[in-house]
Amino acid sequence: MTANTLMIQGTTSDAGKSTLVTALCRWVQRKGITVAPFKSQNMALNSAVTVDGGEIGRAQAVQAQACMLAPHTDMNPVLLKPNSDTGAQVIIHGQPVANMDAQYYHQYKQTAMTAVLESHQRLSEKYQMVIVEGAGSPAEINLRDRDIANMGFAEAVDCPVIIVADIDRGGVFAHLVGTLDLLSESEQQRVKGFVINRFRGDIALLQSGLDWLEHRTGKPVLAVLPYLHGLHLEAEDAINTEQNDSHTASFKIIVPVLPRISNHTDLDPLRLHPKVDLQFIGPNETIPAADLIILPGSKSVAADLQWLRDSAWQKAIQKHCRYGGKVIGICGGYQMLGQQINDPEGIEGQISSIEGLALLNISTTLESAKQLRNVKGILSWGDAEINGYEIHAGITKGDDLSRPVCHLQQGSDGAISSDNLILGTYVHGLFEHSSACDALLEWAGLSHAETPNYHALRDADINRLADMIENNMDLEKLAQFLPVNQAQS
Repeated sequence: MTANTLMIQGTTSDAGKSTLVTALCRWVQRKGITVAPFKSQNMALNSAVTVDGGEIGRAQAVQAQACMLAPHTDMNPVLLKPNSDTGAQVIIHGQPVANMDAQYYHQYKQTAMTAVLESHQRLSEKYQMVIVEGAGSPAEINLRDRDIANMGFAEAVDCPVIIVADIDRGGVFAHLVGTLDLLSESEQQRVKGFVINRFRGDIALLQSGLDWLEHRTGKPVLAVLPYLHGLHLEAEDAINTEQNDSHTASFKIIVPVLPRISNHTDLDPLRLHPKVDLQFIGPNETIPAADLIILPGSKSVAADLQWLRDSAWQKAIQKHCRYGGKVIGICGGYQMLGQQINDPEGIEGQISSIEGLALLNISTTLESAKQLRNVKGILSWGDAEINGYEIHAGITKGDDLSRPVCHLQQGSDGAISSDNLILGTYVHGLFEHSSACDALLEWAGLSHAETPNYHALRDADINRLADMIENNMDLEKLAQFLPVNQAQS
């Protein structure tokens, strides 16, 4: 088997694959071993811009941080960004290649696999270890043909596999045994053990089940990992609504959950802020009064804007502004705030033109060339530092650009309305730096924001995960197929 590659697969989506890969990456890195994360195919609308100017899944960017590395497109060579229930934008090595429906992409997987293997080869030559995250479940029978995300990849590179299951959702033994039984004989042989994730309770009450599982499958249980309260990792796709445990805030922010919401991780620093009550408002939920409304990013801006109108959000925003409430739009949300959005090439769908919310004197035209770049600069008022990234297909023009939100090394960005109630920007990650977050919250009406250091909080939680591996994993069994000692030499 490949000596320096280990793959983590899960019994279901959200079983803990991303968390376990992040934990192992930091645990290995702390031992002085060069390690890189890898996910061959990721389907997510949360993405990050890499050091080589491409786009990858947000989870792999967090895993790169766990490895103390800058994110690179080789860490996620295939990214699928859904733009309908049956289709997605396909991104290869960080760059969009086409919009494909599910049937067409299934045929395209042979081409995608070439990109996957090229990226893995480069990483395995550069780093002492590569820790791989699977996608969904390897037991999805309808997806076995031409699989590039789970056992199809593991078989191609001949690497060992650990299967993780989430005991918190119930049925953990059925999940593990059923998944193993649905694998082929060669795939079963490369499974080296199980990890049970998010356990809370008395481990003694679980022991008889663990003994049965090992006897039934012939595979060891490598770890029962505890449920870590208050853990924060940026979500791969699902929206995390859990807030800071010490939450006593009165400054309310609301965010519509758009059908194609993207990069909602922009709002994590606000969700965890001890002085902020941030609420994601889903479909058919009552829109409450708030101090600030934030329109997030969107993969299908025109369609999501129409959804806002159909869901009474436009009237709620207009009422909010009449009473002096502030509004921030990020990326697609920024485009929605303008007079018009034009999509003459049909880049995001069949709506060629749609009137915006008319809260900013700007208009946007979508173009096929996507803007992908990391950015640095300062806010246009004060000297608060900005360090974020841009991912968008729009070119925005209009008079309100004369009042920019920030001055970047690449030029000015964003727009502020003449009445100072509306702010829009293309910069993702705007709230991650304490000084910028303070300034934006104070602009919105929260005095003395005192924003915590988000990067330090995130890194501390990554270290918590590595500690969890150190304290709960059977390290002797792990070392049999994760040759830590060999890598150190």
